[in-house]
Amino acid sequence: MKIWINLTAVAVLLAASPLAAQTSMSGGTGGSAAVGGTSASTVGTGGTSTSPTGTGSSIAAGGSAAAANGKAQSGTHVNQGNGPVLNSNTRAQAHDGGTFSRSQTRTKVKAGEDVQSTTRTMTHEPGSKPVKSTTSIGR
Repeated sequence: MKIWINLTAVAVLLAASPLAAQTSMSGGTGGSAAVGGTSASTVGTGGTSTSPTGTGSSIAAGGSAAAANGKAQSGTHVNQGNGPVLNSNTRAQAHDGGTFSRSQTRTKVKAGEDVQSTTRTMTHEPGSKPVKSTTSIGR
């Protein structure tokens, strides 16, 4: 009988104060575009995790571009937004005359809440229609 009472007391305590669960989420997008001796690629990824001891977030991004006979450039900007938000924006483009490739990835991490990322790519050759693509995760 005493064992039954102790188990009942433990069950009541657990029901009154549930253990806090750990939640995590991560994700990202990336893309590449290439046409006529030009190429451009970008990627962005982030994650956030909440546990009983606190919340942590991370973000990473990068890109590259190349042109056989033209110009190429890429750049990445990462900053902390309003409140517990991390943002990244990566762009890469290469062109050779009227032929070009572009890629851009934007990623946003709201600590403990959400990870969003969108990548847009585009290629163009003179005399043809541009080829565009978009990939997204999150809201």
